[in-house]
Amino acid sequence: MNIETYFSKMKGIGVMATSDKNGVVDTAIYSRPHVQGRDELAFIMRDRLTHKNLQENKHANYLFLEEGQGYSGVRLFLSKIDESSDQELISSLTRRHLSPEDERLQGEKFLVRFRVDRALSLIGGNEVIIE
Repeated sequence: MNIETYFSKMKGIGVMATSDKNGVVDTAIYSRPHVQGRDELAFIMRDRLTHKNLQENKHANYLFLEEGQGYSGVRLFLSKIDESSDQELISSLTRRHLSPEDERLQGEKFLVRFRVDRALSLIGGNEVIIE
């Protein structure tokens, strides 16, 4: 699977799961990632529970359920590489724009980069090869 082609064409729902240092799990809806390379993805996130968890535990899982009938998609096992608070960079990648006032009320944004450690099909344990 070419991950850049996949996420540029596929529509669906994404869910990111993280946990804190004690293993308490959280899930949150996230849009499609920004592909940064063959095995690197980035997500824009606010300073909420998912972001907080990633300060304590660099591992996350991203489940993407493709739009349509049935249960097709992918599960990505991720490790945080780094993050940036460069608002100019984040703004250039933002797909959904709010008014300046609403943006300020929502809080600071971060661009968090991950390495894809493993990819599995949504159903079953079939390994997905990322090219």
